[in-house]
Amino acid sequence: MVRENKNKNERNALPTLVVLVFGYLLSQFYRSFLAVIAPELARDVGLDAAWLGIVSAAFFAAFAAAQIPIGASLDRFGARRTVAGPMLAAVTGAVVFAGATAPWVSVAGMALIGLGCAPIYMGALFVIGRTTTPHRFALFSSAIVGIGSLGNLAAATPLAAAAATWGWRATMIAIAAATFVSAVLVFLVVKDPPPLEKHEDGPRPGIRAVLAIRELWPLYPIALTSYPIVVAVRGLWVGPYFSDVHGLGPVDRGNAVSVMVFAMIAGAFFYGPLDRWLGTRKWVVVAGTLATVGALAALALAPDMSVGRASVMFAIVGGLGMTYGVLMAHARAFLPTPMLGRGLTLINMCMIGGAALLQPLSGFFMKAMTTAGLPQATAHGTLYGALAAALAASLVVYLVARDARPR
Repeated sequence: MVRENKNKNERNALPTLVVLVFGYLLSQFYRSFLAVIAPELARDVGLDAAWLGIVSAAFFAAFAAAQIPIGASLDRFGARRTVAGPMLAAVTGAVVFAGATAPWVSVAGMALIGLGCAPIYMGALFVIGRTTTPHRFALFSSAIVGIGSLGNLAAATPLAAAAATWGWRATMIAIAAATFVSAVLVFLVVKDPPPLEKHEDGPRPGIRAVLAIRELWPLYPIALTSYPIVVAVRGLWVGPYFSDVHGLGPVDRGNAVSVMVFAMIAGAFFYGPLDRWLGTRKWVVVAGTLATVGALAALALAPDMSVGRASVMFAIVGGLGMTYGVLMAHARAFLPTPMLGRGLTLINMCMIGGAALLQPLSGFFMKAMTTAGLPQATAHGTLYGALAAALAASLVVYLVARDARPR
């Protein structure tokens, strides 16, 4: 009977998830489009490598700062109200960004976009966390990431072609219009899961109760590095790498970036059922992280490798580095239902907060490398070596985590 109810709840939640996934697709676009238009943006707005990192970080900083109140809002009010209203900030931010003539305006626009996108994925995870069984959580969460990663694809060759035809400013206005449509659909279509039973719905535990769950502690370092590194490479540095090291123009650059994007989409779907097939979440993450460290190390040791080989290395980083959904499922296994919203958003805050820290740090790092007169290939290689070392260190901590086997 319980399984039948869960299956019925999953079917009832389908229109809600479709609408939220469309919003998440736009969120993925926003967190990765800078890599493709970075040279043109730098020319028109006056951004150096450090400013580019700050602009990208503004999205993630606002996104991360909103996670704790979003978690409380999801537990209290559900997904519809929590997601629809803030999305209007993303609409405003996209318009502001499109009109930017100074670096600080670009930063303000990206911050508004980050704030508006902050509740979308968490709203979807909240719905599936309340309407499906825990052992299917990784499958659904990874599928959402995979479908949403089409936004990364749109931010590669299609964005490059649109920007070359109409300019990046007009293209951003079009994306703002799509975001407004998405916000309206969320408001009209999203249905919240039924409220918790009275005996489950007592005084709601705060974030301190989540922080007291010791099983989550070894997950925090890898949450702060794994997804943030993939996002930094995809959203900020893969485009400049192909431009600076190999001299590719906008469309060729977009095509090269698309290889990594396709790998990210495939990786998200690939990871979805693995925890159930292999009976482990921890070791799925360990294997994927080791492969990611290896690809980053290869880019560090031979940064001037051919475009084809570099595309393969970036594909490994994007595809096998996409352990996001499995890590969320690992954390979800230790969260009681009344803490679901707060707990998931705390882990997500680590992932997005890590990206917010890594973007400007990597920007300043690259500026220091180039200011010191290092060749572009050497500067990029040094950056990827530092990322590989940070990810390897977090993996060592993660090895002590308690596994959460699907049941």
